[in-house]
Parts: sequence; structure tokens; C-alpha cells
Amino acid sequence: MSPQNRKLVSVIIPCYNEAGSIKKVVRDFHKSELTNAAFDFDIIVIDNASTDGTADKARETDARVISEPKKGKGRAIRAGFNNIHPRASYVVMIDGDDTYRPEEVLRLLEPLHHGFCDAVVGSRLSGKIHNNSMTFLNRFGNWTFTHMVRYFYSGANVTDVLSGYFAWKRKTIDELVPHLKAPHFAIEMEMITKMAKMGYEVYSVPITYNQRLGEANLRPFGDGFPILIMFLKNLHWKHRVNTEDGLVEEEV
Repeated sequence: MSPQNRKLVSVIIPCYNEAGSIKKVVRDFHKSELTNAAFDFDIIVIDNASTDGTADKARETDARVISEPKKGKGRAIRAGFNNIHPRASYVVMIDGDDTYRPEEVLRLLEPLHHGFCDAVVGSRLSGKIHNNSMTFLNRFGNWTFTHMVRYFYSGANVTDVLSGYFAWKRKTIDELVPHLKAPHFAIEMEMITKMAKMGYEVYSVPITYNQRLGEANLRPFGDGFPILIMFLKNLHWKHRVNTEDGLVEEEV
């Protein structure tokens, strides 16, 4: 495909102490099956106050590295969204711990590229979870939250609401980002429930989930409660839209 017909994808990678894996994650976006596809990748690593040299490792790749000094995955993700390339047609989010496979990004981009939907969530629960990659407690909690979202939020056709692997059309991100407030791990729940409220078509595709390198940052109980609060709060969330008459609040 000629360079002028290729679509640019901004990939944001929020990181806290991922020095052992970040170089591999970035480099896997440049494997042959991806470079021969219809996309070019603009990689953005967000260093979220790491203390292990994550930023230095990321700078050894071709990624753009930005800093978000206030800890919190939600803050890091929003910093990434604020730095996506002006020409990007699509935006991808992936964790920096090498639990997800960059090589599978085409699965997430294809439904967007062909106009099937507005956003895609990579699903571990309907995909392939390798041994010891997810505890029973985390899997049960994710399964429970997923079924709650599918029941109470019409249009959220997702099978893994706590996934760290997303893809969006650029227009979807431009409209969604001003409404994102979660500072920590409730950010995925916030994105999915608010997209449902805004009327976006959101679907899942199966992905692979590998065992992470190093210690997990998510705490099942400590972070599970804010995720539940986000789920409940957004049941009554109203989407603010701009009209010719000014700012109007309407429930979607």
C-alpha cells in the first residue's frame, strides 16, 4: 500500500515501573505482519512516576516518551490522549507489562477500519488466558462487572470491561476524552460506561493474555471498590453536548 493511503495509529502505553518489558512492547508493534498492513504506528509511552528507569528504557526505542508525575493509571491515560498525533485516524491503548500482544492489534483495528463500530475492547475472558496470568479472584470480579455492565448499559456489547487493550476511531476519542475523570484503575469502567451512555457502538474481540513480568499494580479489593462506584455513578451520568444555543445537558 502506498504511504499516502496508510492510516496512522497513535498507540498510548501507560507505564508504572515497567522497565523490564517496555522495550519489547514497543518493538513488537514493528513486527513484519504489522509493518506490511495498512497502518503506521505512532508509539507514545507515558511514564507515570516510575522509579525503575522505565522512561530511559523507552527512550532506547523509537517511542515518544512523556511524563505524568501524578500517579494513577487514569491520569497517565489522559496524558496519552492529550498527546496523540494530529494526523492519527485511530487510537490504541495497551498496557506496558507485556501481558497483551501488540501483534494482535489488527484484530482491534479491522472493525474500526471497515466501519463496523466506534470502539473495540480486547477481551481476555472470551480469548486465551495463559496459566497463572489471572487469578481466580480477578477473573471472577471481571466476569461479574462485565455481566453487570451488559445488563444495565444498553449497547455495551463487551465481554471484558477491565481489559487494558482498547482501540477507537479518532472522532470517538476526541468526543470522549473531555468526560474522563477517573484518576486510577476505574478508568476502563469509566470509558466503557460513558461510551455506552453517549451512544457509541462498542464491541469486543478475543485476545491473548500472558503472565506479566514483575509485581501486579492492581489490588483486587482496594481497586475493585472504586470500579464499583464508577459503575453505579455512571448509571445516572448525563452527556453534555454543545448546541448552537450553548451548553445543554441531555441524558443519552
